[in-house]
Order: sequence, then C-alpha cells, then structure tokens
Amino acid sequence: MVDSKKSHRPNYFIIKIWIMKKNVGIWIDTHLAVVIKLSNGEHTVKTIESNIDTRVQTPGESKKYGRFDGHYITYEKNWANKKLEQTREFLKILLNEIEDCDALVLFGPSIMKTIFEKEIKNNLNLIGKLSGVFDADSMTENQMVAWVKDFYKK
Repeated sequence: MVDSKKSHRPNYFIIKIWIMKKNVGIWIDTHLAVVIKLSNGEHTVKTIESNIDTRVQTPGESKKYGRFDGHYITYEKNWANKKLEQTREFLKILLNEIEDCDALVLFGPSIMKTIFEKEIKNNLNLIGKLSGVFDADSMTENQMVAWVKDFYKK
C-alpha cells in the first residue's frame, strides 16, 4: 500500500542556468568598423563599411566657390554637412548592431572611436555597457579577435 501523502516527485529541483554574456569589441576607423561578438566561447566577425566621403573636392568641380545671384558661397559647408550625415548614418548602423550586447569595448586608430563613444553615452540603454575606449594600431582580423578575447579575460 502506498502512502497517499508521499509523492514520487523530488521535493526540490535546483536548476542552474549559466547565461553567457554577449561581449562585443569594435575596432573602428573612419572607413570601416569590425564588430567582434563573443558568446558561449565562440566569436563572430562582421565588417561594416562606413561610406564616409573623405575627399575634399568632388571630381568635375572646377571652383571652390559658386556664384548665385550676386552671392558667393563655398562648397565647404556642403561637404561638411554631407560628411556629418554620412557619419551619423554609420554610427546608427553600429548602434543597431550592438543593442543586445552586455559589454562593449571600442578600440582603433582614429578619432571615430571617441565620436562613437559620445553617441553611446547619449544612449541610455548602452551607457552602462561601455567597458572602455582604447587606442590601437591597424590590425589583421585575427589580431582584433585576439585583442577582444584578451580584454574580456581580464
């Protein structure tokens, strides 16, 4: 006869769920960004072109100014606005790429990493995830992956 008060189920289950962090490292330059994602011991690498036009003069333009109805204007302001818009679009793509990360590190040779750092600090969802911003020379893809892995081992 089986006692009805006793159950065949264990009283307690202890379940441990290990959630691996999604660590991201971005090597960023004016021309491109290399996004390295680390998760569960694996890494993925994605290269994103910036399409930022860094040329001073557009081919085919002969003068550095234009005359419209007695007014002289320079093309420098148009170039600056175009470059600013292209930079904003590039940073917007990168922000979409890192929105689900747990930790983020930026490194690279150009001033673009500090511009991106300011953009991250303006984003309330990402401000606490930024682990650091570091200067780094040009690297191969394998060197970038090794740099990010070493950074997160510390």
